Amino acid sequence: MYSVNVPVPGRVRELADALYPELVGFDTVREDHSCLLKRLGEADHVTQLQHRTHRALEGISPVEARVTGIDYFADPPLGSAPVVYLAVDSPGLEAIHARLAKEFGTVSELEGEDYVPHVTLARGGDESTARRLADREIEPIEWTVGELEFWDGTDRLPVSRVVLSA
Repeated sequence: MYSVNVPVPGRVRELADALYPELVGFDTVREDHSCLLKRLGEADHVTQLQHRTHRALEGISPVEARVTGIDYFADPPLGSAPVVYLAVDSPGLEAIHARLAKEFGTVSELEGEDYVPHVTLARGGDESTARRLADREIEPIEWTVGELEFWDGTDRLPVSRVVLSA
């Protein structure tokens, strides 16, 4: 599956690393951190999908983003529950998501109006632990998103970057 992801700054990765000891009881703990912005699906011609994505993102300026806290999805539409994540507040990312959703369509229950910008930390654990983590206060982390990644989910790596500049 191809997607557009938001790379996160080192401070976000450092926070995720600091939370690791409290996440080890979950089935899966993420080691690589980014914010999934839009799923694009599979492609017969990756170059064409990549070009279409780059064209859809033309003229978009850098946007502000802010990790505001820890939260969790008690009953996610896919995969094991709960999903513990860092909540990302960014009207700019939500607007970019909407633009890409208009171009590529949406995945039901995950995108469009249901889209929640976040950085997944862990999934498939004890809900009381997730609740305790969500009650924990953190210092907000702010950054400017100046580029996005065209991501290859099969190989789990970025294929290219899209620099945001109007």
